Amino acid sequence: MNDATAATHWIITLSCPDQPGIVHAVAGMLAEHGGNITESQQFGDPTSGLFFMRVQVESRASRDELTTAMSQVADQFAMTWTLDVVGRRIRTLVMVSKAAHCLVDLLYRERSQRMPVDVVGVVGNHRDLEDIAAFYGKPFHHVPVTKDTKAEAEATLRGLVKELDVEVVVLARYMQILSDELCRDLSGQIINIHHSFLPSFKGAGPYRQAHERGVKIIGATSHYVTGDLDEGPIIEQDVERVDHSRTVEDLVGIGEDVERRTLARAVRWHAERRVLLDGRRTVVFR
Repeated sequence: MNDATAATHWIITLSCPDQPGIVHAVAGMLAEHGGNITESQQFGDPTSGLFFMRVQVESRASRDELTTAMSQVADQFAMTWTLDVVGRRIRTLVMVSKAAHCLVDLLYRERSQRMPVDVVGVVGNHRDLEDIAAFYGKPFHHVPVTKDTKAEAEATLRGLVKELDVEVVVLARYMQILSDELCRDLSGQIINIHHSFLPSFKGAGPYRQAHERGVKIIGATSHYVTGDLDEGPIIEQDVERVDHSRTVEDLVGIGEDVERRTLARAVRWHAERRVLLDGRRTVVFR
Protein backbone atom coordinates (compact mmCIF):
# COMPACT_ATOMS: atom_id res chain seq x y z
CA MET A 1 0.00 0.00 0.00
CA ASN A 2 1.32 3.44 -0.94
CA ASP A 3 0.92 5.97 1.91
CA ALA A 4 0.95 8.81 -0.64
CA THR A 5 -2.17 7.50 -2.31
CA ALA A 6 -5.35 9.43 -1.49
CA ALA A 7 -7.89 7.51 0.54
CA THR A 8 -10.90 6.10 -1.31
CA HIS A 9 -14.31 5.69 0.29
CA TRP A 10 -15.38 2.10 -0.32
CA ILE A 11 -18.56 0.06 0.18
CA ILE A 12 -18.38 -3.63 1.03
CA THR A 13 -21.54 -5.73 1.17
CA LEU A 14 -21.67 -9.40 2.07
CA SER A 15 -23.90 -12.29 2.96
CA CYS A 16 -23.00 -15.73 4.29
CA PRO A 17 -24.15 -18.43 6.71
CA ASP A 18 -24.34 -16.84 10.16
CA GLN A 19 -21.57 -17.83 12.58
CA PRO A 20 -19.28 -16.22 15.15
CA GLY A 21 -16.34 -14.12 14.04
CA ILE A 22 -17.61 -12.55 10.81
CA VAL A 23 -17.60 -8.92 11.94
CA HIS A 24 -14.24 -9.39 13.69
CA ALA A 25 -12.69 -10.88 10.55
CA VAL A 26 -13.94 -8.13 8.24
CA ALA A 27 -13.05 -5.30 10.63
CA GLY A 28 -9.64 -6.81 11.29
CA MET A 29 -8.87 -7.13 7.58
CA LEU A 30 -9.85 -3.50 7.01
CA ALA A 31 -7.74 -2.34 9.94
CA GLU A 32 -4.75 -4.17 8.50
CA HIS A 33 -5.22 -2.14 5.32
CA GLY A 34 -5.45 1.20 7.08
CA GLY A 35 -9.23 1.29 6.88
CA ASN A 36 -11.33 3.78 8.82
CA ILE A 37 -14.88 2.42 9.05
CA THR A 38 -17.39 5.27 8.61
CA GLU A 39 -20.60 3.22 8.56
CA SER A 40 -21.41 -0.37 9.48
CA GLN A 41 -24.71 -2.24 9.56
CA GLN A 42 -25.40 -5.94 9.99
CA PHE A 43 -28.33 -8.30 10.35
CA GLY A 44 -28.61 -11.97 11.15
CA ASP A 45 -31.79 -13.58 9.78
CA PRO A 46 -32.90 -16.37 12.12
CA THR A 47 -35.24 -17.74 9.47
CA SER A 48 -32.74 -18.20 6.64
CA GLY A 49 -29.71 -18.56 8.88
CA LEU A 50 -27.87 -15.95 6.83
CA PHE A 51 -25.82 -12.98 7.99
CA PHE A 52 -25.80 -9.68 6.07
CA MET A 53 -23.41 -6.76 6.39
CA ARG A 54 -22.74 -3.41 4.73
CA VAL A 55 -19.59 -1.46 5.55
CA GLN A 56 -18.34 1.91 4.35
CA VAL A 57 -14.62 2.39 4.87
CA GLU A 58 -11.98 4.93 3.91
CA SER A 59 -8.67 3.36 2.95
CA ARG A 60 -5.60 4.09 0.87
CA ALA A 61 -5.45 0.46 -0.16
CA SER A 62 -6.00 -0.19 -3.86
CA ARG A 63 -8.95 -2.11 -5.26
CA ASP A 64 -6.66 -5.05 -6.02
CA GLU A 65 -5.33 -5.10 -2.46
CA LEU A 66 -8.80 -5.00 -0.91
CA THR A 67 -10.14 -7.56 -3.37
CA THR A 68 -7.34 -10.01 -2.54
CA ALA A 69 -7.74 -9.51 1.20
CA MET A 70 -11.55 -9.70 1.11
CA SER A 71 -11.43 -12.85 -1.03
CA GLN A 72 -9.46 -14.59 1.69
CA VAL A 73 -12.06 -13.64 4.31
CA ALA A 74 -14.85 -14.66 1.94
CA ASP A 75 -13.35 -18.10 1.41
CA GLN A 76 -13.23 -18.63 5.16
CA PHE A 77 -16.93 -17.82 5.66
CA ALA A 78 -18.41 -18.85 2.27
CA MET A 79 -19.41 -15.26 1.53
CA THR A 80 -21.09 -13.63 -1.42
CA TRP A 81 -19.74 -10.09 -1.50
CA THR A 82 -19.26 -6.88 -3.49
CA LEU A 83 -16.77 -4.01 -3.42
CA ASP A 84 -17.67 -0.59 -4.83
CA VAL A 85 -16.89 3.10 -4.44
CA VAL A 86 -19.21 5.27 -2.34
CA GLY A 87 -21.23 7.60 -4.56
CA ARG A 88 -20.38 5.92 -7.86
CA ARG A 89 -23.21 6.56 -10.31
CA ILE A 90 -24.51 3.24 -11.62
CA ARG A 91 -25.42 2.93 -15.28
CA THR A 92 -29.22 2.89 -15.48
CA LEU A 93 -31.73 2.18 -18.25
CA VAL A 94 -35.27 3.48 -17.66
CA MET A 95 -38.22 1.84 -19.40
CA VAL A 96 -41.52 3.70 -19.85
CA SER A 97 -44.87 3.59 -21.62
CA LYS A 98 -47.12 6.68 -21.46
CA ALA A 99 -47.19 7.78 -17.79
CA ALA A 100 -44.54 10.45 -17.21
CA HIS A 101 -44.48 10.99 -13.44
CA CYS A 102 -41.87 8.40 -12.44
CA LEU A 103 -39.53 9.17 -15.37
CA VAL A 104 -39.62 12.92 -14.73
CA ASP A 105 -38.97 12.39 -11.03
CA LEU A 106 -35.98 10.10 -11.56
CA LEU A 107 -34.37 12.39 -14.14
CA TYR A 108 -34.94 15.41 -11.91
CA ARG A 109 -33.40 13.67 -8.90
CA GLU A 110 -30.43 12.51 -10.97
CA ARG A 111 -29.78 16.10 -12.07
CA SER A 112 -30.59 18.11 -8.96
CA GLN A 113 -30.41 15.81 -5.94
CA ARG A 114 -27.28 13.81 -6.72
CA MET A 115 -29.06 10.49 -6.94
CA PRO A 116 -26.13 8.15 -7.74
CA VAL A 117 -27.42 6.96 -11.10
CA ASP A 118 -26.30 7.68 -14.65
CA VAL A 119 -29.35 7.27 -16.87
CA VAL A 120 -27.72 6.14 -20.11
CA GLY A 121 -30.98 5.73 -22.02
CA VAL A 122 -34.77 5.69 -21.94
CA VAL A 123 -36.69 2.88 -23.65
CA GLY A 124 -40.35 3.42 -24.53
CA ASN A 125 -42.84 1.13 -26.17
CA HIS A 126 -44.63 4.36 -27.18
CA ARG A 127 -43.14 7.72 -28.20
CA ASP A 128 -45.19 9.79 -25.74
CA LEU A 129 -42.24 10.54 -23.42
CA GLU A 130 -39.57 11.09 -26.08
CA ASP A 131 -39.66 14.87 -25.57
CA ILE A 132 -39.06 14.48 -21.83
CA ALA A 133 -36.01 12.31 -22.46
CA ALA A 134 -34.72 14.89 -24.95
CA PHE A 135 -35.25 17.73 -22.44
CA TYR A 136 -32.92 15.95 -20.01
CA GLY A 137 -30.45 15.05 -22.76
CA LYS A 138 -31.14 11.32 -22.63
CA PRO A 139 -31.17 9.05 -25.71
CA PHE A 140 -34.65 7.68 -26.38
CA HIS A 141 -35.09 4.24 -27.90
CA HIS A 142 -38.52 3.46 -29.32
CA VAL A 143 -39.07 -0.29 -28.99
CA PRO A 144 -42.72 -1.07 -29.79
CA VAL A 145 -44.14 -4.30 -28.38
CA THR A 146 -46.94 -6.42 -29.76
CA LYS A 147 -47.84 -10.04 -29.18
CA ASP A 148 -46.02 -10.94 -32.39
CA THR A 149 -42.92 -8.78 -31.76
CA LYS A 150 -42.31 -9.35 -28.05
CA ALA A 151 -39.33 -11.67 -28.59
CA GLU A 152 -37.79 -9.20 -31.04
CA ALA A 153 -38.35 -6.32 -28.59
CA GLU A 154 -36.66 -8.20 -25.76
CA ALA A 155 -33.74 -9.02 -28.04
CA THR A 156 -33.38 -5.30 -28.69
CA LEU A 157 -33.52 -4.63 -24.96
CA ARG A 158 -30.82 -7.22 -24.29
CA GLY A 159 -28.68 -5.57 -26.95
CA LEU A 160 -29.06 -2.16 -25.29
CA VAL A 161 -28.23 -3.56 -21.85
CA LYS A 162 -25.02 -5.03 -23.25
CA GLU A 163 -24.10 -2.11 -25.52
CA LEU A 164 -24.66 0.54 -22.84
CA ASP A 165 -23.11 -1.56 -20.05
CA VAL A 166 -26.31 -1.22 -18.03
CA GLU A 167 -26.19 -2.18 -14.34
CA VAL A 168 -29.86 -1.71 -13.44
CA VAL A 169 -33.09 -1.48 -15.43
CA VAL A 170 -35.89 0.62 -13.91
CA LEU A 171 -39.47 0.01 -15.02
CA ALA A 172 -40.92 3.48 -14.50
CA ARG A 173 -44.56 2.55 -15.13
CA TYR A 174 -43.60 0.37 -18.10
CA MET A 175 -46.84 -1.38 -18.99
CA GLN A 176 -45.47 -4.58 -20.53
CA ILE A 177 -44.76 -7.95 -18.92
CA LEU A 178 -41.19 -9.18 -19.31
CA SER A 179 -40.53 -12.82 -20.12
CA ASP A 180 -39.48 -15.29 -17.43
CA GLU A 181 -36.18 -15.83 -19.23
CA LEU A 182 -35.30 -12.13 -19.25
CA CYS A 183 -36.28 -11.80 -15.59
CA ARG A 184 -33.99 -14.71 -14.69
CA ASP A 185 -31.10 -13.38 -16.75
CA LEU A 186 -31.34 -9.94 -15.08
CA SER A 187 -32.23 -11.21 -11.60
CA GLY A 188 -31.67 -8.51 -9.00
CA GLN A 189 -31.10 -5.92 -11.74
CA ILE A 190 -34.66 -4.88 -12.64
CA ILE A 191 -36.72 -2.63 -10.35
CA ASN A 192 -40.46 -2.11 -10.82
CA ILE A 193 -43.09 0.20 -9.30
CA HIS A 194 -46.84 -0.34 -9.10
CA HIS A 195 -49.82 0.68 -7.02
CA SER A 196 -50.56 -1.49 -4.02
CA PHE A 197 -54.20 -2.26 -4.82
CA LEU A 198 -53.14 -5.63 -6.20
CA PRO A 199 -54.50 -8.24 -6.08
CA SER A 200 -57.85 -6.64 -5.18
CA PHE A 201 -58.27 -4.24 -8.09
CA LYS A 202 -56.79 -5.74 -11.24
CA GLY A 203 -56.88 -4.57 -14.84
CA ALA A 204 -57.96 -1.21 -16.18
CA GLY A 205 -59.10 1.62 -13.93
CA PRO A 206 -57.81 0.41 -10.54
CA TYR A 207 -58.31 3.84 -8.96
CA ARG A 208 -61.91 3.99 -10.10
CA GLN A 209 -62.46 0.50 -8.70
CA ALA A 210 -60.80 1.57 -5.44
CA HIS A 211 -62.96 4.71 -5.26
CA GLU A 212 -66.11 2.67 -5.75
CA ARG A 213 -65.07 0.43 -2.84
CA GLY A 214 -64.23 3.38 -0.60
CA VAL A 215 -60.57 2.61 0.04
CA LYS A 216 -58.89 4.46 2.88
CA ILE A 217 -55.24 3.90 1.92
CA ILE A 218 -53.41 4.62 -1.35
CA GLY A 219 -50.10 2.80 -1.60
CA ALA A 220 -47.22 1.84 -3.87
CA THR A 221 -44.71 -1.01 -3.93
CA SER A 222 -41.26 -1.09 -5.51
CA HIS A 223 -39.67 -4.50 -5.96
CA TYR A 224 -37.20 -6.55 -7.94
CA VAL A 225 -38.77 -8.17 -11.00
CA THR A 226 -39.09 -11.93 -11.20
CA GLY A 227 -41.06 -14.29 -13.40
CA ASP A 228 -43.89 -14.14 -10.85
CA LEU A 229 -45.80 -11.01 -11.88
CA ASP A 230 -45.57 -8.26 -9.22
CA GLU A 231 -44.35 -10.75 -6.61
CA GLY A 232 -40.59 -10.13 -6.59
CA PRO A 233 -38.61 -9.23 -3.43
CA ILE A 234 -39.96 -5.95 -2.06
CA ILE A 235 -37.53 -3.04 -1.65
CA GLU A 236 -39.85 -0.28 -0.46
CA GLN A 237 -43.52 0.50 0.16
CA ASP A 238 -45.37 3.67 1.14
CA VAL A 239 -48.96 4.79 1.74
CA GLU A 240 -51.18 7.85 2.06
CA ARG A 241 -54.49 7.89 3.91
CA VAL A 242 -57.57 9.14 2.04
CA ASP A 243 -61.22 9.63 2.91
CA HIS A 244 -64.68 9.73 1.36
CA SER A 245 -64.25 13.28 0.05
CA ARG A 246 -61.58 12.30 -2.49
CA THR A 247 -62.52 12.00 -6.16
CA VAL A 248 -61.11 9.43 -8.56
CA GLU A 249 -58.83 12.15 -9.95
CA ASP A 250 -57.62 12.93 -6.43
CA LEU A 251 -56.76 9.27 -5.86
CA VAL A 252 -54.83 9.11 -9.14
CA GLY A 253 -52.78 12.19 -8.20
CA ILE A 254 -52.04 10.89 -4.72
CA GLY A 255 -51.14 7.50 -6.15
CA GLU A 256 -48.71 9.01 -8.64
CA ASP A 257 -47.00 10.97 -5.87
CA VAL A 258 -46.61 7.85 -3.71
CA GLU A 259 -45.26 5.91 -6.69
CA ARG A 260 -42.67 8.61 -7.44
CA ARG A 261 -41.16 8.73 -3.98
CA THR A 262 -41.35 4.98 -3.42
CA LEU A 263 -39.51 4.22 -6.66
CA ALA A 264 -36.95 6.95 -6.01
CA ARG A 265 -36.07 5.51 -2.60
CA ALA A 266 -35.80 1.99 -4.02
CA VAL A 267 -33.52 3.09 -6.86
CA ARG A 268 -31.33 5.19 -4.54
CA TRP A 269 -30.94 2.37 -2.01
CA HIS A 270 -30.10 -0.09 -4.78
CA ALA A 271 -27.53 2.31 -6.23
CA GLU A 272 -25.99 2.83 -2.80
CA ARG A 273 -25.69 -0.94 -2.32
CA ARG A 274 -28.10 -0.85 0.61
CA VAL A 275 -30.31 -3.70 -0.64
CA LEU A 276 -29.27 -7.33 -0.22
CA LEU A 277 -31.37 -10.27 -1.37
CA ASP A 278 -32.50 -12.76 1.27
CA GLY A 279 -34.36 -15.38 -0.75
CA ARG A 280 -37.77 -13.92 -1.58
CA ARG A 281 -37.16 -11.02 0.81
CA THR A 282 -34.70 -8.13 0.98
CA VAL A 283 -32.50 -6.73 3.70
CA VAL A 284 -32.39 -2.94 3.35
CA PHE A 285 -29.72 -1.03 5.29
CA ARG A 286 -31.12 2.51 5.26
